[in-house]
Amino acid sequence: MLEKKPQNMGKGSVVVITAPSGAGKTTLAKKLLAEFEQLVFSVSATTRKPRAREVHGKDYYFFDRAEFEAHIAKGDFLEWEEFYNGSLYGTLRSDVENHIKNGYFVLFDVEVNGALNLKNVYGSSCLSVFIKPPSMQVLESRLRSRGTESEETLSLRLERAQMELQQAGVFDAIVVNDDFDLAYTAVRELIISFTGCSY
Repeated sequence: MLEKKPQNMGKGSVVVITAPSGAGKTTLAKKLLAEFEQLVFSVSATTRKPRAREVHGKDYYFFDRAEFEAHIAKGDFLEWEEFYNGSLYGTLRSDVENHIKNGYFVLFDVEVNGALNLKNVYGSSCLSVFIKPPSMQVLESRLRSRGTESEETLSLRLERAQMELQQAGVFDAIVVNDDFDLAYTAVRELIISFTGCSY
């Protein structure tokens, strides 16, 4: 369900999908990438360890902390952030600019602070969509069902989610992910309108 429509629709270069962890942004992003050949995924860099089946250069660029900090020092990131567990995440400028230069629209699947930074960098060339869970109870249930969270990290994620939800209104559109197919249709139509991509 779409809560509001972007004010400035027009051909842009980047699409940012953001949400609290567990709201479904990654599942939406993967389906969009499978449908739109004009979209290309922006692979984030991180210092966290790879999860099962994650591939370096495809899911993330996995750096150790020294490598990541060297990129920070050189100004290689469009945005970067350190999370509560000490993991660093960031978006490599060269990666994004190469995709844009080659005629692609770059799709970001990033956390809320990173999305705000990207929105500031790209301005009207960016469509930013906030994916909102139907409730905090549903979000907690989704996070628990992953089986990857301790009670401590779950509590931290939910606390962070409360703060992130307060920032939803600064993005171009808010889509509630209650029914996945309806949410996907809403996001897809926003992207078609903004980029002019066909599907």
